[in-house]
Amino acid sequence: MKRPSALSLLWYQAVYEWRIFWRTPISAFFTIFFPLLIYVVFSAVFGNQDIDYLGITTAQFYAPSLAVFSAVSATYTNISITTAYQRDEGILKRVRGTPLPAWIFLGGKILSSIMIALIGTLIMLAVGAGFFGLQFYAETVAILVVVFFVGVAAFASLGLLVAAVAPSGQAATAIANATLLPLAFVSGVFIIPGEDPPAWLDAVSNFFPLSHFVEPFRAAFTPPVMRPDIQWTDLAYLVLWGFVALVLAIRWFRWEPSTGGGGRTSRRKAEPAAG
Repeated sequence: MKRPSALSLLWYQAVYEWRIFWRTPISAFFTIFFPLLIYVVFSAVFGNQDIDYLGITTAQFYAPSLAVFSAVSATYTNISITTAYQRDEGILKRVRGTPLPAWIFLGGKILSSIMIALIGTLIMLAVGAGFFGLQFYAETVAILVVVFFVGVAAFASLGLLVAAVAPSGQAATAIANATLLPLAFVSGVFIIPGEDPPAWLDAVSNFFPLSHFVEPFRAAFTPPVMRPDIQWTDLAYLVLWGFVALVLAIRWFRWEPSTGGGGRTSRRKAEPAAG
């Protein structure tokens, strides 16, 4: 009997992770529909007003910004929390004892999360275009695709790093949410930045990778007359963060539960929502 190829195994594992995700409605809600709900509420509250110094409307600002937030939730938050809880429950230990290569298992999780991120992003942009006048520009589609896949790959690696260093699923939940939500505010996801933000705010935003994902992605939806030049340094910075995170995640990744923790925890009872 012919053995399945590595690519086939990777695909089957990704499909398996995909099904697990959609069978957990609360995770699907906070990853896909919660950012969409925020977009609808913001558009209703603020209206589709012009942001003069940016050259775009509020709907044009929030659609790509929250699409990135949805993509990061699907990769960074989802991977970090689910992987840590699977370790708590002993699932990772059992997987490690099977013939399935470790890279296939982890690669399937990453591939599945990228597919979920793509779905969330497309839904957000479709709602923006269909109901709030979001404009697309043909000349920026290619860079939009490149920015998306570089960004989600970087945040998937960061999610694995959080899962590697977190002592438990509960700790991974706290780390993921305590890092993503504040950075979303300072990186211009939820709040339209002023024309002259404080220097410390710029420094914090520029150090962490989220703004380097949001800004070039959002720039692709800016009219040509107001569009900033594509900053390839943003993509290089995302690649650097992703590479370092992946190296450290591989170095520190643990397949067995922490002996000092609470042992196995029923995910159904203990796993908080990823949001």
